[in-house]
Amino acid sequence: MSELANESNSTLSLQGKVAVVTGATRGCGRAIAVELGRAGATVYVTGRTTRETSSPLKRPETIEETGELVEAAGGRAVVVRCDFTSVSDVDALKARIESEVDGIDVLVDDVWGGDMYFHFDAPFWETPLEDALNLTHNALDTHLIALHRLLPLVVARRGLVLEVTDGDNDDYVGAGLPYYLAKCGIRALGRALGVELKKNDCVGLAVTPGFLRSESMLDHFEVTEDNWRDAVGKLAPVDFKISETPYLLARGVAALAQDPSVSRFAGRTLASWTLMKEYGYTDIDGDRPDFGRWLTEVRNAGKDPAATPPDGYR
Repeated sequence: MSELANESNSTLSLQGKVAVVTGATRGCGRAIAVELGRAGATVYVTGRTTRETSSPLKRPETIEETGELVEAAGGRAVVVRCDFTSVSDVDALKARIESEVDGIDVLVDDVWGGDMYFHFDAPFWETPLEDALNLTHNALDTHLIALHRLLPLVVARRGLVLEVTDGDNDDYVGAGLPYYLAKCGIRALGRALGVELKKNDCVGLAVTPGFLRSESMLDHFEVTEDNWRDAVGKLAPVDFKISETPYLLARGVAALAQDPSVSRFAGRTLASWTLMKEYGYTDIDGDRPDFGRWLTEVRNAGKDPAATPPDGYR
């Protein structure tokens, strides 16, 4: 970890601050909750999967496990089951927060829930319309519901809102129309929040990871965090060699939350590799994967990724 990050966490600069992380069951949401806790925040860990109830994704990770990781990192976790497709669930979450604290300092909107519904390998018109509608409902409506109910609590503390998306620009990369719409929509929310929240002395923006080694991605490529390189060029595309853990973005989010000048980023979409260079930290394994540079200099430049060594991009 960088000197900046070590110093920030050692002084617990988020002590007394309240963070809410939606979609905190796994992936970036889990890592962000942990890193905010490491910096001293009280973190409301929210998601659908508990040790008693599972989401339709049927993944093994739970919000209780995330809460335990937050506590182990030095933060205080408040674990709340919340389905963000349900307005009544979000109303109950808001009521609980209001009964316990006087506002939200950091809201991280990381709900996704679209893994079951996207199709990369067929024309849109040959895929089920119901899947497209379910994907956009889970990925966009949930963010609007969360923002509508929770933004008043952010405004009360002149807080920070971070929308988590995929990609730092609106270029179409062939991931399917519904997926593209969802991720562009989240970036658009970040841009709009940058303008709207400024009126209330708050800050809004969007953030994105690169090629993510999430729990589900590792499972998909039949590897673990210990042997993930074995999948490169086999079950995983060659670009996977410039992948990152969810903590690369999470450490950037924690740095943003501790930055007194964060308003300079209002309305932007900041990538994990951009935050890594801005704040001078590394991934949890000590690596420095720059997926944005890889895309620009290798993939988009027409070079052969298989023949390009990862040196200089990690």
